[in-house]
Amino acid sequence: MEQKLKIAIVDDHEMFRSGVKLILAQKENWEVVIEAVNGEDFLKQLNSIIPDIVLLDISMPVLNGYDTAVSALKRVPELKIIIISMLNEEQYYIKMIEAGVSAFILKKSGTEELFRAIEEVSKGNNYFTQDLLKNIVLIINNKAVDDKLCLNDREKDVLYLICNGFTNKEISENLFLSIKSIEKYRTNLLQKTNTKNSAHLVMFAIQNKLINLP
Repeated sequence: MEQKLKIAIVDDHEMFRSGVKLILAQKENWEVVIEAVNGEDFLKQLNSIIPDIVLLDISMPVLNGYDTAVSALKRVPELKIIIISMLNEEQYYIKMIEAGVSAFILKKSGTEELFRAIEEVSKGNNYFTQDLLKNIVLIINNKAVDDKLCLNDREKDVLYLICNGFTNKEISENLFLSIKSIEKYRTNLLQKTNTKNSAHLVMFAIQNKLINLP
């Protein structure tokens, strides 16, 4: 029997938690194992239950999403956190990415996007709502491109697709390359840009004007 994906929902609004839990119940192999009203409540429950995926709000009383994510990832580094965000909370994103958060989606996102985010993150990938990425571009402090950074044409192709939310499989299909080759290009990009993960890589690319999002 396939092991169920264990999910935590951390949000101070009961109606939102109940709605998300009802949506997740559509998936037979997904199980909500933690419901928490704030970060402190979640961290207490984390002492006895380790979920696979955490759906985490940013603006909460007692302990906010950023501090919660930092504390949780220090205790359980392999934890996969998806931030459930409002459009006016972009100032937190870069710090949360550097802390190790895996994905960001908007509270207004539909069911299919929530499912895709969970599925991608469960595979070890990152996920960004595209509307959210565009808003980050508007507020981010742009830096000059590092003259020492040299990407070849294929690395630029892979980087563009990563920044547009494509998975390794989708990138391999678009570029007619093996998944193993795409994984190697992704690793090279992380090393060249000194970034920690794909989410951090996306932010670096935006900051340094390496890509132009549509």
